[in-house]
Amino acid sequence: MSFYMIDFSEKIIEILFRDNITGRRYFYLELDCHPFPHCIIKNFLGSKTFVENLQRELMELNFHEKSNDLYKFKQSDDLKKRTEPHISGLRAALFGRFRSWLGEVLQVELEPVVDISCARYEYTDVLLCHDDELEGRRVAFILYLVPPWQSSDGGTLDLYTTDSNFHPQSIVKSLVPSLNTLVLFEVSPVSFHQVSEVLTRDKCRLSLSGWFHGPSLERPPRHRGPPVPRSPHLPRDETLLLEWVNPVYLDIAYQEQIQEEFEDSSEIQLKDFLKEEKFKEVKEALRLTQIQWTKRGPPNKRCYDAASLNTLPQCVSACWELLCSEAFFLLLSNFTGLRLHYLCPADDDDDDDDDDENKDEEKKDAEATGSSTKSPSSANASREKELSTPVCCGELRRWSHGGYTLLHDAEASRAEYALDLVLPFCGADWQSEFGGFTCYVANEEDEELLTVYPEDNSLALVYRDKETLKFVKHVNHESLSDSDNSFTCREFYDFSFVYYE
Repeated sequence: MSFYMIDFSEKIIEILFRDNITGRRYFYLELDCHPFPHCIIKNFLGSKTFVENLQRELMELNFHEKSNDLYKFKQSDDLKKRTEPHISGLRAALFGRFRSWLGEVLQVELEPVVDISCARYEYTDVLLCHDDELEGRRVAFILYLVPPWQSSDGGTLDLYTTDSNFHPQSIVKSLVPSLNTLVLFEVSPVSFHQVSEVLTRDKCRLSLSGWFHGPSLERPPRHRGPPVPRSPHLPRDETLLLEWVNPVYLDIAYQEQIQEEFEDSSEIQLKDFLKEEKFKEVKEALRLTQIQWTKRGPPNKRCYDAASLNTLPQCVSACWELLCSEAFFLLLSNFTGLRLHYLCPADDDDDDDDDDENKDEEKKDAEATGSSTKSPSSANASREKELSTPVCCGELRRWSHGGYTLLHDAEASRAEYALDLVLPFCGADWQSEFGGFTCYVANEEDEELLTVYPEDNSLALVYRDKETLKFVKHVNHESLSDSDNSFTCREFYDFSFVYYE
C-alpha cells in the first residue's frame, strides 16, 4: 500500500491510498490543521460485511453507565483482551500495521500499548470540553459505527480554538459522525474538543475510541487566572433580615435546631427562606431585559451566564446586599456554628459558655434577629482572638440549556474550608432530569458525596473541606419545552455565594 499527496495548495490535504498492484482505491484521508491538526479517513474498513459484524459484536457487549462532571454516556470494558473475531481483528489491524504507518508519518515511535473501548451515546448523553491530556497519550482516534446521522441529531465532534494562554475559546468546526469513518488527532496543549449532546431519541451513536501511546508533547505551564475577589460584609443591620427573611428563621430557638442539624451533616436546605412577597418580586425582576448577562468560561471549566451587578433592578440588588450584609454573616454563624462574625463564639469559648449560667440567661434574652449570645466583655475577648476577617464572594447566575461547571486542577489545588450558599429561583416545573444540580465529590473520586437540587426559595448551605470539590451538572435537552413543535428554553437563576471564616 502506498499513498500520494494530491493537493498542497488548500488548507485541507487529501491523501489517496491505493494498492500498488491493482490500483484499487481504499480510502481518502483529509488532513486539516485548523484549529489543530486532525484527519478524517472515510470508508476506513474495506468490507461492508466486516463493519456490520463488528457493529453486532459491539452491541452485544456489556455497557456501564458513566456520569460525572465531564460526561454522561455508556462505555464497554477495555477491549484489549476481547476474543470476538471482528473486535480482535480490528484491534490487531489498528495497533499493528496502522500504528506502524502512523508512527512513520509522525516520525514518532508509537508504543505497542493497546488502549481501546466502545462508547454508546444516546439521548442527552454528552462529553464536554477537554483536551485528552494524560501521560503517554499521543494520538486519539474515533471510529464511528453509526446509522445515517445528521448534525441536527447532535453528537458532533466539536473542535475549539484556543487563546494565548492555551484556554479553549469557541467551536470553529463540527464533525458529523459517519459510518465507517475514522478520525485522528494528536493530543496536544490545544486539542480541545467535545462530543456535543445527542439530541435524537431514535439513534445510538456507537463508536470505538482510544489512544496510540508515545512520548507526550511538551506542555507549557498552566495559566491560572487571578483568584476571585473576596469582600468583608457590608455594614447592614438586622432591619434587613426583618425585611427579607421568613420570620421562622429569625427565631433563636429554631436557629439552635438548625445548627444542631447542620453540625451533624455539614449541610442543610432551608425551605421558603425569603418572605414570599420578596421572593416573587425578585423572581419577576430577574427576567427583565435591563440585566446584562456575560457568558462565563473558558468552556473546559464552566459555561453559564453571570449578571453584571451594576445592571440589577433595585429589588435584586437589595437581595444581593442581604447576602453580603453583616447581619446575614451573623445569621449564618448561628445557623452553622462557623465563626463568620466576631460575635460568634470561638471554639475554645464554647465549653466555658456551657458552664456559665449568666451566659445561658443572656442566650434566653437574645434578639430574635440573631443578636449576640455573649456578653460585651466576652465579645471583646473574641475580637482579640480573631485571626482573620470573614469574607465572601458571590455571583448571580443564569442557567439554561448547555450550562455546566467542571472540576479542574486549579480548583483542586486552591481548595479551602468554605461555606457554600445557593438560593435558586427556578419555578415549579424545573425537574432533576434537566440537570443544573450541584454535586459534591471527594477530590480524585467519582463517587458523589452530596447532590443539591435547585428548588424555589430553598436556601442550600454546604460546608466543605479541602478534599471536597463541587460542580454543576450539564443542563440537557430535556430542559427545553416543546410547545406547538417550537422549542422554548426553560431557565433558572441562583445566587451563589461562598463564605470563608
